[in-house]
Formats: sequence, C-alpha cells, structure tokens
Amino acid sequence: MDTTILTSNGIDINKGLDLLGDMDMYNETLGDFLEESESRIPNIINYFNAGDMPNYAVLVHAMKSDSKYLGFDKLAEMSYNHEMASKDNNVEFVNANINALLEEANRVINVVKEYLGR
Repeated sequence: MDTTILTSNGIDINKGLDLLGDMDMYNETLGDFLEESESRIPNIINYFNAGDMPNYAVLVHAMKSDSKYLGFDKLAEMSYNHEMASKDNNVEFVNANINALLEEANRVINVVKEYLGR
C-alpha cells in the first residue's frame, strides 16, 4: 500500500510505527480504528445532543488516544481539547467546536478508507 495518501494528509505514520512496530500491525490498527469509528462517531453526536458530558468525555478521550497512537495529530489535539472541556462541563466550548471536531474525524476516516481501499 502506498502511504503517500496518509502522509500527504498530515498523518504521521512514524508515530504509529514507533508504537506498533511494523506496517502490518499499523494497517490492522487503522482497520480497527475504522470499525470503532462506525459506532463512536454516532455515539459522540448522541451524547452531545443529550448534553451528557461525562459519556461524551469518555468517547472523545478514546478518539484522542487512538488518534495519538496512529499519528492523527490534529484530531488527537482537537479530541484532547474536547475531553478537557467536557470534563470541566464547558458546554460552550463543546457547542462552539463540535462541528470542527466531527469534520476532522470524518476527514481522517475518509483518508484511512481510501488508503485501505474500503
């Protein structure tokens, strides 16, 4: 697989390789990320709409961790900011920034899908 699609979209595969060891494991973990995102993204939206900041915080924390391990630096940083804000019950920040978070998450998901041929 050609990793250019990843690197040209701001994904730091070296971070993933440092943690996961080789491209096979990295690619497998990318697939796991896609599968997890199928339920995680709708659940983030549901918790947001319900004003459930504790559960919202859990899911954006998980997205932050996965993103950090896989080299999705921008998504990791955005997820971290949402995690901290939701833990502080800073609904104003979450309201003002959820669209940007979801846009970046979907951008990364689409890049990974293209890379993995899904």
